[in-house]
Amino acid sequence: MSVRRALQLLAGGSAAALLAAVAVGKPWADSAEPRNNNGGTWDNNWDKREPQSLMKLKKRNQETGEEEIEPQLNNYRAKATRHIFLIRHSQYNLAGRNDEDRMLTLLGRQQAELTGQRLASLGLKYNAIVHSSMTRAVETTDIISKYLPGVKRISTDLLREGAPIQPDPPVSHWKPEAVQYYEDGARIEAAFRRYVHRANATQEEDSYEIFICHANVIRYIICRALQFPPEGWLRMSLNNGSISHLVIRPNGRVALRALGDTGFMPPDKITRT
Repeated sequence: MSVRRALQLLAGGSAAALLAAVAVGKPWADSAEPRNNNGGTWDNNWDKREPQSLMKLKKRNQETGEEEIEPQLNNYRAKATRHIFLIRHSQYNLAGRNDEDRMLTLLGRQQAELTGQRLASLGLKYNAIVHSSMTRAVETTDIISKYLPGVKRISTDLLREGAPIQPDPPVSHWKPEAVQYYEDGARIEAAFRRYVHRANATQEEDSYEIFICHANVIRYIICRALQFPPEGWLRMSLNNGSISHLVIRPNGRVALRALGDTGFMPPDKITRT
């Protein structure tokens, strides 16, 4: 809230309104529901894994000075970098009435082959493939996994497609019921908190993880990870089978190395639906 607005509220004798406005403006990183980070300041403890926040308060209170606390903090500091590859599922049958009918098209299967080949060509030692439990994501994972033998697969309902948060500005062609935002948003936010964070202090080497899911989920996760207003998720467009690459450093800093990359696909294989 601006200083001018605060003065207007005080001048009008509306102290209650002022307090309410301040409460609404509370940074979303400290609340249960994400809000705009209007201040534009990076929150170092966005994933609640800053060493100071991981130490038990009782233990911290027993220490007498910084020199004694510092060695303890080293036990909680991350050492490795996490590389997160967010893959959108390939093209699927849009006419399907339910999830089981929304299988990959022939083109979609070809896209998944190309994505799998691209991931394999990077020569990275992948730690895991985490995928949505929806049919189109499972089938995309089946194909990509052929090119990454030995990489364990983990299925989760948290990464299923949904409506993460009301977009701003709104769009006329897509208007889910408010209850859908309420239900899906909590689940997708839970997926972000579960999977997107700096490495654990016990992790010694850099990790490379693949997440195969859906456009809405990926766009929301990218906004949250970069601490951009999450309401802006619908301003991005992702092709089928595309690769987005997030990097999370040990100090909690996040970088986006690629967004919706399909440069490895021939032009006639690229789709967005």
